[in-house]
Amino acid sequence: MGGGGLAAKLFLDRFSNDTEPLSPENPLIVMTGPLTGTTLPGTSRFAVCARSPLTGFWGVGTCGGNFGPELKYAGYDGILIRGKAEKPVYLSIADESVELVDAADIWGQDLYAVTATLKERHGQKKKPKVLAIGPGGENQVLFAAIGNDGAHFIGRTGMGAVMGAKNLKAIVVTGTGKVLPALAEEYKEVRSRVIDKCKESMVAQSLHSMGTASSLDLGMMTGDVPIRNWRQGEFEGSGKTGGPAMTADYLTKEHACFSCPIACKRVVKVDAGPYRTQEGPGPEYETCCAFGSFIENDNLEAIIKANELCNRYGLDTISCGATIAFAMQCFEKGLLTTADTDGLELTWGNVDVALVLIEKIARREGIGELLAQGSVKAARKIGQGAEQYAVAVKGLELPAHDPRGFHGMGLEYAVGYRGACHLQHMTLYIEQGMTTFESAGFESDYSGQSSDGKARMVFLSQNMGAPAGSACLCVFVLACMDAQDAADMIRTVTGWNFGIADLLNMGARIWLLMRGLTNLMGARAKDDILPPNVMLPLDNGMAAGSVPDLEKMRKEYYELRGIDADGIPRREVLEKAGLAELAVRLDAAG
Repeated sequence: MGGGGLAAKLFLDRFSNDTEPLSPENPLIVMTGPLTGTTLPGTSRFAVCARSPLTGFWGVGTCGGNFGPELKYAGYDGILIRGKAEKPVYLSIADESVELVDAADIWGQDLYAVTATLKERHGQKKKPKVLAIGPGGENQVLFAAIGNDGAHFIGRTGMGAVMGAKNLKAIVVTGTGKVLPALAEEYKEVRSRVIDKCKESMVAQSLHSMGTASSLDLGMMTGDVPIRNWRQGEFEGSGKTGGPAMTADYLTKEHACFSCPIACKRVVKVDAGPYRTQEGPGPEYETCCAFGSFIENDNLEAIIKANELCNRYGLDTISCGATIAFAMQCFEKGLLTTADTDGLELTWGNVDVALVLIEKIARREGIGELLAQGSVKAARKIGQGAEQYAVAVKGLELPAHDPRGFHGMGLEYAVGYRGACHLQHMTLYIEQGMTTFESAGFESDYSGQSSDGKARMVFLSQNMGAPAGSACLCVFVLACMDAQDAADMIRTVTGWNFGIADLLNMGARIWLLMRGLTNLMGARAKDDILPPNVMLPLDNGMAAGSVPDLEKMRKEYYELRGIDADGIPRREVLEKAGLAELAVRLDAAG
């Protein structure tokens, strides 16, 4: 349909699964969806895909903001980039005009600076929209991010490193067209209905008033928040680092993605002191955890500073904070010493060291060269059993939701096609009771610390989430509506005869396609696991003693999804889903 699903189909049809992630042959695919650029709420999103340098598997990063709609206004559904420029360049798109421009003067600039430079350079008639990388992408840090107008980020799976490997500093786009729905009158009714539901939703109201970090305090009360590299259940400082504190002390204004009534984005500023920042995008929930509870830091000003540094350098805050937490546990266990860390004391709560490490990682200097590879590859180089302290699935560091508090998230992390993922599905919102889609077959209530019924829940949540990702609809908006609304959005924009069954069938096909790509790149059942730090029970906190029964859930899930004992979708399942060519490729790959 679009987004990551269409990008996966293009990759399957045109490229080899043996392509090295940082080689010129690995394509970088920027793809919108049919909803992108409409005035329906939550339809600003787009996907950036390639084989991931961090994981070696299929990589998908998604983003809101306004770049996706602008690309559609210029007349393009997507961009496919292959090869490598001989010297640094950026891609300039203004409607029919497309050219590569010398980027020597902006290579080396941080992400905020290059965005400002290109907006001024190309903004004579209309303010352009900019995708760019920072020094982290230029230096091919394996979890480098791509910034959208310096305020929204494609963080997961290292797409910024792929962009840097191509010597591509940025993409600048200006468009003057429109995106028009196929069924204009029905479209207006659906739009009005969904906007009303967003206004009435408690989820939307919470996100608007305090941002995504509004859930941090509640997460502590449900066992959702990971602490001390996932080995502790309580953290007294959590109340100082969430949405209420950010809103009260540092918020300057709210910000919304294109055509979104929720406005969950925070714009913040630290006025003075050692963690002073300029006014800019505030840390999301995941970042508040990654540089807060992950490392036992309760200083919100320092978290805001860490977020600004990661943004400027172009680094995924989740993988960066998680890798630093991993390094701190290695330091605690004696696997790293000051002789390995450039003299730095990697002790718990030492946020000043974490800030130094961000810069070292982005520049790949000293200990930063090791940590720039992510926790899994760093653990292999450290050896001595360090692998047990890396909290990742298929090489992708876990987002900040603890499977001991919510067992379904554990299964989702384990079987995910891109690794541990909190966005390409609806498991988080369903399991935590934020929404339900009873018309799509979900139950009305799930017990977080139970593994019963979770295989079916995850199966259905993927089938709901995958088409939203490919249509390019924000999951926050999806959480405010029901399945029929989502189907109606697609139907009125495309003109297809499209209902809930079509939505779920398309979701299954997209999920199987992406899972099959990851299988072609080497993933098997042995990779559908959870890391040791997560599978050890905690002795304190709200999830004390709770551990997901992964073996039970995975067995039930494989049966529902039609996956064999090796972790590969069965041929007959792929053929029924319309993916016969994928079945042939998997057979050929053995």
